Amino acid sequence: MMKMHNFSAGPCILPAEVMKKAAQAVVELDGSGLSLIEISHRSVEFVAIMEKARSLVLELMDLKGKGYEVLFMQGGASMEFLRVAYNLLENEAGYINTGTWSTKAIKEARLFGKVAEVASSEADGFRSVPKGYTIPEGLDYLHLTTNNTIFGTQFKAIPQTDAPLVADMSSDIFSRNFAYDAFDLIYAGAQKNMGPAGTTVVIVKGELLGKVSRKIPSMLDYSVHLSKDSMFNTPPVFAVYTSMLNLEWLKEQGGIGAIEEVNEKKAKLLYSEIDLNPLFEGFAAKEDRSSMNATFTLTKPELKEKFDSMWRAAGINGLNGHRSVGGYRASMYNALSLESVGVLVDVMSDLERNA
Repeated sequence: MMKMHNFSAGPCILPAEVMKKAAQAVVELDGSGLSLIEISHRSVEFVAIMEKARSLVLELMDLKGKGYEVLFMQGGASMEFLRVAYNLLENEAGYINTGTWSTKAIKEARLFGKVAEVASSEADGFRSVPKGYTIPEGLDYLHLTTNNTIFGTQFKAIPQTDAPLVADMSSDIFSRNFAYDAFDLIYAGAQKNMGPAGTTVVIVKGELLGKVSRKIPSMLDYSVHLSKDSMFNTPPVFAVYTSMLNLEWLKEQGGIGAIEEVNEKKAKLLYSEIDLNPLFEGFAAKEDRSSMNATFTLTKPELKEKFDSMWRAAGINGLNGHRSVGGYRASMYNALSLESVGVLVDVMSDLERNA
């Protein structure tokens, strides 16, 4: 079977060695005589897996000993849109709107209280990250989406605020060095850059919780899940285990700093072709381009059929843009090789030569 060059926006590409270990564990976990997906989540084996996964998150983000705790939850980032507001919004929260996922988060937060849309890039079709805005004082928290998967934009700097900072990092978590300790709560769906679909990681300062006056249902209460070490209910064992393997792989590569260097090379290679090739045009503002999701269009739409045939013949998968934007989107998550990006660039160059 030919291994595809997987540019899908999610579920994400995973390292081959991670896939092999995960597949073996489904058959039998570490000589236990049982499959990973049939062992008890209360067993010694799975408790150790959960603890290692949580520990690796803090280690890789340099958050150990800084008051943070880690949860592996269910429901995706979409559930966290709701859960964040349920747990943190008492008077007023601020949101920076950079696209579809920010818009959805704002909608959910408004169910619980006053929400200030501090800044938005909607006026330019979400092609950029807002700049030059003023953050109100007295916010319960300020929320941002660090990377916009659909439109291909990314925050390059962290907003300066006295309010607790909350971030949806679903599509760029673990991809670059960031001052992660500037954030009070971080959440990310695993399927973009960490593991398979089915779990969401939440990193939170314990001191942030327990300040709202409303009653919170147990399944939506971060404090309840923390008190049960991420196992208040049966966790998604396969997704947690495979995420743990992927975090181990990232550590073996040299950690976030090492993978960031590779990610920058991949992004530079692709964006250089987009800018130099007259048949392609980038969607996002250059200063805000995402290193994870490169969005672009053809300047000659009549070449679409030919280009689509060429990249598919080259073994490329998942290149079509989001239905709300169109064009193309190349997602270059951690496990995607520089070689795969080179294959795409070669196809784009060939199109120019043979157009």
